[in-house]
Amino acid sequence: MDFTQRDETLNSLQQKIDDTIESSTKTYQSWVRGTVTLPPQNDSSYPTNRCRFFDTHGFILVPSFASPPEIASMKSHMQQMVQNEWNPAQSTHVFRTDEKQLDAQGKSDYFLDSASKTHYFAEKDAMDETGELKEAYRSNKIMALNKAGHGMHTSPGPFRTYTQSSKVVSLLKELGWRDPVVPQSMYIFKQAGIGGEVTSHQDSSFLFTTPRQTCIGLWLALDDATLENGCLWVRPGSHREPVRRQFARNPKHFGDGLVYSGDDGEGDRTQPQMIFRSLDGDGKEVPWDGKLPDGSLPTPECVGLYENGFIPVPCKAGDLLAFAGELDHLSLPNNSSQARHTFQLHCVEGEGAGVHWSKENWLQYPLGEPFMKLNSH
Repeated sequence: MDFTQRDETLNSLQQKIDDTIESSTKTYQSWVRGTVTLPPQNDSSYPTNRCRFFDTHGFILVPSFASPPEIASMKSHMQQMVQNEWNPAQSTHVFRTDEKQLDAQGKSDYFLDSASKTHYFAEKDAMDETGELKEAYRSNKIMALNKAGHGMHTSPGPFRTYTQSSKVVSLLKELGWRDPVVPQSMYIFKQAGIGGEVTSHQDSSFLFTTPRQTCIGLWLALDDATLENGCLWVRPGSHREPVRRQFARNPKHFGDGLVYSGDDGEGDRTQPQMIFRSLDGDGKEVPWDGKLPDGSLPTPECVGLYENGFIPVPCKAGDLLAFAGELDHLSLPNNSSQARHTFQLHCVEGEGAGVHWSKENWLQYPLGEPFMKLNSH
C-alpha cells in the first residue's frame, strides 16, 4: 500500500462515519468522555469532522503535524543522548512484546525506574548469547536500540518543547480531553533489518485509568513509515471493545501497597514484578492478543491482517497518528534497509476530569512527583 492507496482507504472510512450525533436529543458519543450534551453548532467545542472520525474509527491521521526542523532536532538530540548517556556494558536490557515480554519487562528494576527518566532498551537480535551487544553494533551502538523511554518529555530539549506545544494541546482539546496529562513518552527506533514486531495490543492494558479508559497515543513519524519498514496497522472500530487484559503490578512481589524502594516492603522479591491479568468483558474474542494474527506475514500480502479487519497506515515523516487506548494495533518486523524512527506520547485525563491513574500500572512516578499537565501551556 502506497500513500495514494492509504488516502483512498481513509476516504472510504470517512464516508462510513457513524451518525454519532443524535438530532432528537442533541447528544454526542465521545470515546473519552462518554455521552455528552452538544453545544450550539457555532460553539468552538462542537465536534469537528476529524473528532467524529476519531470517535467512530478510533484513530486519525494528521499529515505534516511536525516540521522538518522539528524532526531533525529530535533525531539529533536522540543521537546525542545515546552517545552521552548509554553504556551498553553497564546497562543493556532488551525490550520485547512477544511471549517473553513478562521475562523482559517483569523482572527488572531498570524497566520500572524508567518511568520518569530515559533508559535504553536493545533489540533482542542485537544481542549475542552472552547477553552483550554483537560485534557489529559495538562501534555504532544506536543501531542496536529498540527504544528509549519512558520520561523523555521531562527533560529540557526538543521532546519537551514538542510535548508542550500548542498544537499538541489543541489536538487533545479538539478530540475531547479536558485535563490531559502526560505519563509516558518514548522514542522507537525500528532498526533496519533487526527491528522486531510489536504484537497486537491495546495501550490501555499498560496505561490503565479509572473509572474509564482515557489513554491516547500520539504516534509521530520521524521517518517515512511504510509496509516494508514496519508502519502501524490498526483495526478500525476496535476501540469500542473493552480492555482485554491488564499489565499489572504483582501484589505477591510488591505487597498489598504495590510500592517499595529497594528491599523495603512486604512482598516476596522472588515473585515476578508484573503479571498479565485477563479482564472480563463481552467484547469480540481476539485470539491473537499479544501475538500476530495467523497469516500476518509475509509482507506485502499480509492476508491474515486484512482478513481480521486490520489496515496499514503508512505515514510520511512528520505525520501524526492519534489513536484511542483501546484500539487494537500492531506493527510488523522491519526487514528493509531503512530505519523507521518515531516519537510517541501517551496522554490520559487527569484528576481535573475525574479520572484516576491506576496504582496497579507498572509506570509510577516517584512519590509526590506529578505527571506533566498540558492545559496550562
